[in-house]
Amino acid sequence: MGTIIDGKRISDNLKEEMKAQVVALERQYGRRPGLAVIIVGENPASQVYVRNKVRAAEFVGLRSVQVTLPESTPEADLLAQIRRLNEDPAIDGVLVQLPLPAHINEEKVIDTIALEKDVDGFHPGNVGALWLGKPCTLPCTPKGCLHLIQTTGIELRGALAVVIGRSNIVGKPMAKLLLDQHATVIMAHSRTRNLGELTRQADIIVAAVGKRNLVTADMVKPGAVVIDVGMNRDDEGHLCGDVDFAGVKEVAGFVTPVPGGVGPMTITMLIQNTLDSFIKRESKKQ
Repeated sequence: MGTIIDGKRISDNLKEEMKAQVVALERQYGRRPGLAVIIVGENPASQVYVRNKVRAAEFVGLRSVQVTLPESTPEADLLAQIRRLNEDPAIDGVLVQLPLPAHINEEKVIDTIALEKDVDGFHPGNVGALWLGKPCTLPCTPKGCLHLIQTTGIELRGALAVVIGRSNIVGKPMAKLLLDQHATVIMAHSRTRNLGELTRQADIIVAAVGKRNLVTADMVKPGAVVIDVGMNRDDEGHLCGDVDFAGVKEVAGFVTPVPGGVGPMTITMLIQNTLDSFIKRESKKQ
């Protein structure tokens, strides 16, 4: 049986280190890093995500600000809130929880967040810098996935990785991060023909489509590292991923569970991005 990658334990260890870092930063600069989270509407899943992000921020000692707006909030009012936080010197990271109500243009919202406060890594300036190989804020989920892969000790240089999913939030940036580690990357997706023929060759599989049991045991090379980014529900309503965990864990060398794998790392990388933003902004004042 493969080793289960305990994302929660790894995340908790990182947050303990960050807690000590925040104390040192406050001592050095006279203030704590600040994170602002905006949520529009009452989407139950979004409310859970925001609550977890705020809780993690408070745990490590960040100054945490939550802005809750009604579903009917005009786009102009949301943009005004973002601009206000852009100008707030005590805020180092601004995050708008997605998805947004249909009447609000998500692209316009992301573009409005100040580049230096974009701790999600979604701003076009950060996306472009990532693909050009320039310094930037990395998107949280791919960054967390890469950290989990690296904890296995696998040699990424020359490894074959199959990324299943082509979203701008996970699939595409995940492929670029693996390329930057000198892996050979195949990008697949829900319409890829004979997907198993590709994944059976892979040293690393990252599944990020949102389709339950997309990756089964017969699609995995013995000893491979399997990272499950999917968020689905089984027949009993329990949270599950894109990977048939029970079967794949018998074949893979390493595999992440859902829940308790990628999810906690995504939030921890958000906190890390906020600390990095704080340090960059304060360093410019010196």
